[in-house]
Amino acid sequence: MDHLKENPMYRYLMILVICASAGLQGWMALFTNYAKEVVGVNGFQIGLSQAVREIPGFLSFTAIYLLFIFKEHRLSAWSVVLLGIGVAITGFFTSLGGLLTTTFIMSVGFHYFETTNKSLTVQYFNTSESPVVFARLRGYGALANILVGSIILGLSFVLPYIYTFLILGVFIGISGVYMLFINPIEKEIPHQTKKLVLKRKYWLYYVLNFLSGARRQIFTVFAIFLLVDRYHLGLSIVAGIYVVNYAFTYFLNPQISKAINKYGERVVLSLESASLILLFIGYAFIDNVYIVVALYVMDSIFFNFSIGLNTYLQKTADPQDLGSSTAVGFTINHISAVVIPLFGGAMWMLNWRLPFIIGAGFTLMSLYFTQMITTSFHVKREFSFGTKV
Repeated sequence: MDHLKENPMYRYLMILVICASAGLQGWMALFTNYAKEVVGVNGFQIGLSQAVREIPGFLSFTAIYLLFIFKEHRLSAWSVVLLGIGVAITGFFTSLGGLLTTTFIMSVGFHYFETTNKSLTVQYFNTSESPVVFARLRGYGALANILVGSIILGLSFVLPYIYTFLILGVFIGISGVYMLFINPIEKEIPHQTKKLVLKRKYWLYYVLNFLSGARRQIFTVFAIFLLVDRYHLGLSIVAGIYVVNYAFTYFLNPQISKAINKYGERVVLSLESASLILLFIGYAFIDNVYIVVALYVMDSIFFNFSIGLNTYLQKTADPQDLGSSTAVGFTINHISAVVIPLFGGAMWMLNWRLPFIIGAGFTLMSLYFTQMITTSFHVKREFSFGTKV
């Protein structure tokens, strides 16, 4: 599908994904160690901070109403600008309140971008192209993450947190401003509903998004906190682990997209859920730092299988519902994402194994509901606005 590179929207999203991925990954690579070493948070407070980080995801449906003011691709660029601002100012705040405030600002930018990114992808590319586009964009994001992880690894030896956050955030913000002057629109697409669309026929997509959000938070909050808090891994090692994770992401994402097109979403998402059950149990009961790091790397690989949720929606939703349904699904994904860090943080204080056992339970439920996916890889419906393969 080399013709995809000629699509202006593909190039536009590619640049923004690189910026947003680098911004979030740089923030994440710094955040846990910064929160522990400078702010001095405990397990519950780290859960609280991540719950605050996910509140904008829960409110991402409000992006629908911003489309009355901004074109969707412009909102994507403005979101990256806000992400950069949030990252840039993080190091200036060393209290828990300041940490929560900057986390919220950064997260508004990132989650609005993620909502518009997914929406634009399923609108501008057909059902055969979208898995490839999602995978390639994640691959480009992975390359950006490798680069920013390597830079942070080097800067960790020479710069304090405040300057590393500032340099990263300013770069991301300026890049977002530049993209405001680019117009990627060449083709007309079906008019999108600019209101909340909550339909019974999309119930399975909603349920799978809710469960995906729940188990994702166990991975993004408590798996990395396990490495820092229990095994005392420093910033340089954590940054190195992220580099390894995204190297795997870059090389394996094309295979994930091929698997979706060949075997369908049910097979790919079932493999994801079955594997994550074992990984969560491993987090809880294996007491070896090298094995736990290996589990974390494998976890990050299976996380990329979730693009099957977006392609599943594209194959089952009405074209005019794609933008709104994507935002609603993203919001539902973050209902659990807001609650789980708080609940998991409280469970961590009782016993650090509990969040991972709970995560295994959510993933088991996800595996059950995944079996209800009926859209097969034989679906041939193409949207009229997509470029034919």
